[in-house]
Amino acid sequence: MPFGHAADRHRHHGNCIPGPQSEQSIGLYPEFRYRGIMTRIIAAPLLITCFLTACTPVSTGPQLPPTAGPDWPSDWRPTTGHPRPTDVPHIDVTQDNVPATWTCEPTIIDTRTFASQHQVADAWTGPTQRPGKLLRTHKHLKPAMPSGGPPNDLRPGGMTRGNVTGDHTTFNAIAATPWTPPDPSIAVGPDHVLVTVNMAIAWYDKSGNEQFSAYLDSTGNPGFFEELGCGNFTFDPKCFYDPIAERFVVLALEVYDDTNESWITFAVSDDSDPNGIWYKYRTWSVVVNESSTYWVDYPGFGFDDDAYYVTGNLFNLTGPSGWGGVLYRVIEKSSLLNGGTATIHDVRKGNHASAQCAQHYGSSSNAFFVSPQDQTRLRVSRINDYTNPTVQTTSVDVPSWSSPSSSAPNPGGSISTLDGRMLNVQWRDDTLYTCHAIDGPANNTVSRWYAFDVQSPGNPVLQQSGNIDTPSGVHNFFPAIGVNAYGDVGLAMAMASANDVPSVQVTGRRADDPAGTMGALTETQTGTDGADGRYGDYYDMTIDPVDDATFWYAGEVSMEFGWQTCVGSFTITQPNTCPADANGDGEVDVSDLLTAIAQWGGDGSAADTAAPFDLVDVADILVMIGAYGPCP
Repeated sequence: MPFGHAADRHRHHGNCIPGPQSEQSIGLYPEFRYRGIMTRIIAAPLLITCFLTACTPVSTGPQLPPTAGPDWPSDWRPTTGHPRPTDVPHIDVTQDNVPATWTCEPTIIDTRTFASQHQVADAWTGPTQRPGKLLRTHKHLKPAMPSGGPPNDLRPGGMTRGNVTGDHTTFNAIAATPWTPPDPSIAVGPDHVLVTVNMAIAWYDKSGNEQFSAYLDSTGNPGFFEELGCGNFTFDPKCFYDPIAERFVVLALEVYDDTNESWITFAVSDDSDPNGIWYKYRTWSVVVNESSTYWVDYPGFGFDDDAYYVTGNLFNLTGPSGWGGVLYRVIEKSSLLNGGTATIHDVRKGNHASAQCAQHYGSSSNAFFVSPQDQTRLRVSRINDYTNPTVQTTSVDVPSWSSPSSSAPNPGGSISTLDGRMLNVQWRDDTLYTCHAIDGPANNTVSRWYAFDVQSPGNPVLQQSGNIDTPSGVHNFFPAIGVNAYGDVGLAMAMASANDVPSVQVTGRRADDPAGTMGALTETQTGTDGADGRYGDYYDMTIDPVDDATFWYAGEVSMEFGWQTCVGSFTITQPNTCPADANGDGEVDVSDLLTAIAQWGGDGSAADTAAPFDLVDVADILVMIGAYGPCP
């Protein structure tokens, strides 16, 4: 039962485990690697052999699973800090695409009671013997390159004119923790910018003034998730601001292979201000498929009107089978907003890998997900009943692509640009947007973006796609995509070359630009040093809920002390400063009232002036009446 007050925090750790359930399965990607020689690998024998001998097997199916394997320093192992629960039943996912349902109670914590409100700015207080860690390699075996060219006549478009306009807000966020890479994620509310990295969280006002920072794991004072029972190994945190519910939501994974534990831990703020009360849930995520168990890695994290969605790749924890597919976890939203019981539905798709959840801006009858299938197709998946979910998938032809074949050289070495997995997904107005890094035409890595028409959910169609082409030897990678109320599309990404340290670049397009094109790249931040090996492994982008126009992103640069996350914002179409002017004629008058009446009950329309993504109702009429006359 939730206990309600910060003073009671130590009474209840909120570790949630599933009750009896129907059968299903789950999947994931490996996340952490030590900076040095591999000491241990957990993987299927074939994948171990290939990893150690550097062989390159040819795919016999649409896509082979990624390799896995935590590899800790010999003097350090992750620990939970708490006894392992003795009453954990397994989540049986033996049956593919069959939902299992269970519940979880929260822990309620007030961040204003933390002993330190600025932990990450303080000196590191963890174990002195703990070295810096590299996250496990995000790696999988590349599918064979099919013969022939693009499957349709749609050509990837290059860059055109510059589209990024207005003031560029930039500030430094969390600096290097003991973990590499940072995997930055960003959430933007009405007044705050929240950032997560491995293994820390911080939030700021929109000018970049830090209000709170904490380590996520048990090395904090306390750690953000420590009081739920979280140990010293949280990873792959992600966050978003849900503009529908007006809440911040944060997620992190945990895995403790010495004790065969896997957890999906998440928290929901009690309002649009991250300072104060959070409802936190620590949910069991060891899943069973016949005689094998799996842990969850590389999460996707999304939302719509009704639920929060988590996806994860399943890697072997115990037993003979090294790959389990993807877990789709659906968490009903309504009860979470008041700190109530979480109702959770788990579904496995055994032949999927690296699925990303969409963040839905507006009302959609389906929750969407995107994942790679092969080098001429992507999978567009959907769930249309969040209370009894099953995953329905359609293969969509796209211009041919292949995973990056080389790392990105720079003055510090060579940066891994990953393997072509989708990096984030956004839905708006029946269009699905996503992106990834691919092999470019000039022996370099370039960013590729897509827009799919999903007005007919069971028959998604590629509208347009484009490459961010850069000259030979110049690599751009880790793209993050966003779309705003005007139909503008923004991208943020990393760029590097043999002569240039890694930088942050942004670009964008307006809705009426030629299909497949983006504006010229604009550099917004750069570091002082080069980088080698793991970097990123991704950027993130979101939309400001205040004007539904401004793009915010989180990226990374490299400094002499290590990585530095950075935050920025930009606009393409200038936001409407007179929202009550529904028809855009510069005056609020009877025609705007008639527009609101005509759009009554709709959401996200020009007449919805009172709250983004709300319904056009009497509140909007009152706003218009209050603003009656010429726009300021």
